[in-house]
Amino acid sequence: MQQQTFLAFDLGAESGRAILGLLSDRKIRLREMARFPNGMLMLLGSWRWNVFRLYEEMIRALKRCSVDSSVLPSSMGVDTWGVDFGLLGSDGSLLGLPYAYRDARTQGIMEKVFARFPRDRVYALTGIQFLRFNSLFQLYAMRQAESPLLCQAQDLLFMPDLFHYFLTGNKATEFSYATTSQLFNPATRAWEPELFSLLDLPLSMMQPVTEPGSVIGVLCPDLARETGLGEIPVVAVATHDTASAVAAVPAEGSGWSYISSGTWSLMGIEVDAPIINARARELNFTNEGGVAGTFRFLKNITGLWLLQACRRVWSDADSATYEDLEKSAEEAAAFRSLVDPDDEAFLNPRDMPHAIREYCRRSRQAVPDTVPAVVRCILESLALKYRYVLDQLRSLSPQPIERIHIIGGGSRNRMLCQFTANACGLPVIAGPAEATAAGNILVQALSQEEVEDLSDIRRIVRRSFRLTAYEPQDTGDWNNAFDRFSDFLTGG
Repeated sequence: MQQQTFLAFDLGAESGRAILGLLSDRKIRLREMARFPNGMLMLLGSWRWNVFRLYEEMIRALKRCSVDSSVLPSSMGVDTWGVDFGLLGSDGSLLGLPYAYRDARTQGIMEKVFARFPRDRVYALTGIQFLRFNSLFQLYAMRQAESPLLCQAQDLLFMPDLFHYFLTGNKATEFSYATTSQLFNPATRAWEPELFSLLDLPLSMMQPVTEPGSVIGVLCPDLARETGLGEIPVVAVATHDTASAVAAVPAEGSGWSYISSGTWSLMGIEVDAPIINARARELNFTNEGGVAGTFRFLKNITGLWLLQACRRVWSDADSATYEDLEKSAEEAAAFRSLVDPDDEAFLNPRDMPHAIREYCRRSRQAVPDTVPAVVRCILESLALKYRYVLDQLRSLSPQPIERIHIIGGGSRNRMLCQFTANACGLPVIAGPAEATAAGNILVQALSQEEVEDLSDIRRIVRRSFRLTAYEPQDTGDWNNAFDRFSDFLTGG
C-alpha cells in the first residue's frame, strides 16, 4: 500500500473538525488540522444553522492544509449530523439559513401527519423511526405554516449536500443520508412518491442518490486556486456521521452491537437488509443505510447532549472540563436519581440542570442538588437506557449480541463505558474516539481502491487505534437499578 493522504470534514452539532488521514503500511494516522465551534443560532424566534460561517471555517482549513501539510490530500469528504436541509431557489441561491432539528416548529406535527397518512404506512414505506424532527415532519411543518420558501424552492439539499454544492457546484444526495430523512424507500431505493404527494411537493426537488464512495466532483476552479489544493476530488463518503462511524467499528465476525456515542447515542446492529415489521415499528427502531450495501438497524437515544447542555449552564461559574465532571461524579451516591434521557423535557431546555431536577421532583425521586450528583444521574441513566434498548434489540436481532463496541467521543468517558458494561452485563470495547473521521477517510480510500472492502476498513482500524476493554462489575446492583428504571419508564 502506497502512502496516501485524505481530508475529512466531520461537522457535528457542537463542533466541526478538519482531520487529515495518512494511510500507510495498513495503518491510518490522524492529524487534526482545524477545530471550530458549531451551535444553533437563534434568528427571529427560530433555531437555525449558520452554514456560511461553517463554510468559511472549512475554507480556512483547506488553506491550512495547503500551507502546513507536507503531503496534499488526494481527496476530501464531508459528513454531518442528520435530517436537516436547505432549499435552493431557481438561481441556485440558498433560501435562508437551514432550520435546526431542535427548533420547536415540529412540536405536535407527527400527530397532524398521522391524521392524514397512516403511521403504519409511513413505517412500511421507509423503515425509519418516528422522531418529530425527521425531514418528513420538518417539511410538513413548513407546509402547515404555508412557508413561502416551499413555493420558491427548486432543490432540496441536505446538510452534507449543501457543502458539496458550495465546494463543487454539483448536487447529489448520498445513500446513508437519504435513508435517514423518512422520505426514501429502501425497498425501491428511490424517493417515495406517496410521501411527496402528502407534502404536495415535486419529486424533482430531490437529488440523485449516490452510493458511499462516489465522487461528487472536484473543487471548483476559484476554490482550487484560492486554497492552493488544486481541483481535488470531493467524495460522498457515508455522509451521515453515524454511517461513517459505524464503518469504522473495529469489530470482527458477528455477535456485536455498537453505540456511536456523542451528542446522540445511536445503538444498534449491522444487517444486510432492513428489518421492517410490526414489532420494529412498535419499538420505534430505524433502518438507515450504511457502507457496502449494509443497513444500520438502530435506535436514537439522547446521549451526551444532557451533559453538554448542563456544562453550558455551569460554565458561567466554573470552567470544568468533561474529565473534571466525570471525576467529580465518582464521589456522588449511586442510583440516587435517574431520568429517561429521551424525555421531551430534555430536547432543548433553557436550563438543563433545572430540567433534570424538575424531572426527579415529578417522579418523586431524590433531587440531584449538586453538580456531581447531576453528572452521575446522567451517566447512570444513559447506561440503563442502553440496557433497555439492548433488551429490545435482542428481541429483533437475527443473531445473538455478545459484546458492545462504543465508538465516538463518548468512548473516552471511562465512567460511562464501565457503567454500560455493568448495566448491560456484556463486555464493552471502547474506541476509537475518532471513528467518524476514520470512517470518512477510509471510505475515501475505498473509492480510490486503496482498501479492499468494509472488512478491510475494520482491519485497518483495529491496527491503528488503541482500544480499551471493560468487563461487567456489580451486576446485581445494576440489575436492581434497572428494575426501578424500567418501572418508571413503562409507568409500572
